[in-house]
Amino acid sequence: MHYGEMDIDHFLECRIFICIMKHKFLFGLYDLGGRTFWIHNTNPMGCLPYMLVSFPDVAAQTDSIGCAEPFNQISQYFNSKLKEAVLQLRKDLPSAAITYVDVYSVKYELLSHPEKYGFEHSLVACCGYGGKYNYNNEVVCGGTITVNGTDIFIGACDRPWVRANWDGIHYTEAANKFVFDRISSGACTDPPVPLKMACHRRDSR
Repeated sequence: MHYGEMDIDHFLECRIFICIMKHKFLFGLYDLGGRTFWIHNTNPMGCLPYMLVSFPDVAAQTDSIGCAEPFNQISQYFNSKLKEAVLQLRKDLPSAAITYVDVYSVKYELLSHPEKYGFEHSLVACCGYGGKYNYNNEVVCGGTITVNGTDIFIGACDRPWVRANWDGIHYTEAANKFVFDRISSGACTDPPVPLKMACHRRDSR
């Protein structure tokens, strides 16, 4: 499949390759004495302003909250393969405490119901310029653009603490805190244990 200049199949192959490399890297850390691992899955890529602006053909295929569904399907597929890898790692590294962290679900929940958690405009970049998503590939956060002969500095929005997306790609400090509070409690991890207990191997895995 091709969307604009992006080959989705190749992109997915790259994500799976990254997953395999992480798997090998984990074995290396284990051999060096590492026994506690937190493995995060990937985020809903189809909800990033960067993706929505850069690939308009895909962005036209939106879900109920306005995210590009094909890209989120890629994220979900990658996460399913990562989860399978984690299950195998628990068998291969029996002395390790391995926690699978579902960052995708936490971020998608935030983006789906921003008002519920004190946020707003969840798919719009805080630091950016122009268009529906306040994002422009030609000028990024911290840059300068000339409009009608006037140089405009691309800075932050008025209230970054209520915004989820920072610059079209990264999440804001407020959003990251929301995610951390959720995952550190164990509410979105497998096994469902808080961060302070994650270093203890559970035989019930």
